Amino acid sequence: MTGYGMTASIRTALVSVSDKTGIVDFCRFLEKQGVAILSTGGTSALLKKEGVAVTDVADYTGFPEMMDGRVKTLHPKVHGGILGKRSDTAHMDAASTHDIQMIDLVVINLYPFEATVARGAGDDEVIENIDIGGPSMVRSAAKNHEDVTIIVDPADYATVQEEMVNGSGATSLETRRMLAGKAYARTAAYDAAISQWFASKADGMPVQFAVSAALKQSLRYGENPHQNAAFYQVGSGEGTLAGARQIQGKELSYNNINDTDAALALVREFEQPTVAIIKHANPCGVASAESMLQAYENAFSCDPQSAFGGIIALNRALDAKTAEAISKQFAEVIIAPDATPDALELMAGKKNLRILLTGDATPNAMPYTITTVSGGLLVQQPDAAVLDESALTVVTKRQPSEAEMADLRFAFAVGKHVKSNAIVMARGGMTVGIGAGQMSRVDSVRIASWKAGEAKLGTKGAVLASDAFFPFDDNIHSAAEAGITAIIQPGGSIRDDEVIAAADKYDMAMVFTGMRHFRH
Repeated sequence: MTGYGMTASIRTALVSVSDKTGIVDFCRFLEKQGVAILSTGGTSALLKKEGVAVTDVADYTGFPEMMDGRVKTLHPKVHGGILGKRSDTAHMDAASTHDIQMIDLVVINLYPFEATVARGAGDDEVIENIDIGGPSMVRSAAKNHEDVTIIVDPADYATVQEEMVNGSGATSLETRRMLAGKAYARTAAYDAAISQWFASKADGMPVQFAVSAALKQSLRYGENPHQNAAFYQVGSGEGTLAGARQIQGKELSYNNINDTDAALALVREFEQPTVAIIKHANPCGVASAESMLQAYENAFSCDPQSAFGGIIALNRALDAKTAEAISKQFAEVIIAPDATPDALELMAGKKNLRILLTGDATPNAMPYTITTVSGGLLVQQPDAAVLDESALTVVTKRQPSEAEMADLRFAFAVGKHVKSNAIVMARGGMTVGIGAGQMSRVDSVRIASWKAGEAKLGTKGAVLASDAFFPFDDNIHSAAEAGITAIIQPGGSIRDDEVIAAADKYDMAMVFTGMRHFRH
């Protein structure tokens, strides 16, 4: 007897899985419980090879698989067996008339669409990995969870197995509801991934935006203790913060994750060994050098006070010498592609320090960045643009030297990751002063200069990058007072002529990029 509040016995199972983890052992268990097993394609072949008694779906329906397997389970004898309500006499009479066997357990996991996209497969292969029959059966079973148990995750085999052992071959309504919820979450995520892939092939933004993510970690709280929060992963996570391995340290907090993401994105801008130290999602020091140790020491020297309790990102493996230097300061998180055994051994004594390793894999760029607003979402493509050397224009009388040009490129790349209004002063491949998040750009210039003075680095002979154009020439006068010799900025102000004239007055070189990098 079935119904809400009742158990549902399992006598017939339909099994068709792409991920075959644990499926043989589970089906052996079902067989011992006297459950008849229907199966398809590769799953059926595997089970037969392992000695499990299986009936091919094609033999049950009397209709062969065709069209390269595209059509095999889309049949009334399959969906009628899943959707039939055992408590409805009309349903059962129809099943008897058409020789439809009731299916009590559906074990399905879908074609690996997300993994196929992630490894860069061609369009034809991606299309063939869009599952049709699988989601149909999953949704049918989840809808009829009053009578049918649905499994979409191999991790749930043990749960169902335990219930069947303790419940004389039946599952509870509570478990079937839980599994139905997981099933719909899986098909929603699957459809969202497919929708995003098609959107990535089209011009413009999608008319209907779909996104889905899997819970990676429940967090103690959000930005503040009174806010609930969680960390979700999109896709495989390979090479990303979401997929990073935590080697040691306390559980990551919401703010840790947010700041670490900013740090990781920044260091990945550079080919040379680079270190970034982040505080409240803004860099307080960034440097590129011949060695990771030198890069770290230069980055730290930019703002030692703000670096206290910061996030440290490296774009090379953490080595022992760099680890030893870092161990002298208090940091919340270190993130790197890898770490040497002696570096990890050295850091092991700092038990609260979180160490994350991303691996060397190049992550697939997220197709969109998402921000919530009242009643909706702001969605855009990520700011993945890099400087187009052919678009750089020197607009002043003086050309920048090679050394200045290298520092200008470095400073502009860092500025992309500083909250607007952003000003970055740099010299010798390291930041010397950063002005972030000010309402007035000239205030950002003054703050960057002041910070450089506080760090005893000075700004004489440094270059300056601005994330957007200068609206007035007062910025140039402030830069000149700081000893800046060259400036890089997007250009495009109605007062560009005044700004250029001011730069010429001080014999500064100025380069226009034609590209801005607002970051809010």
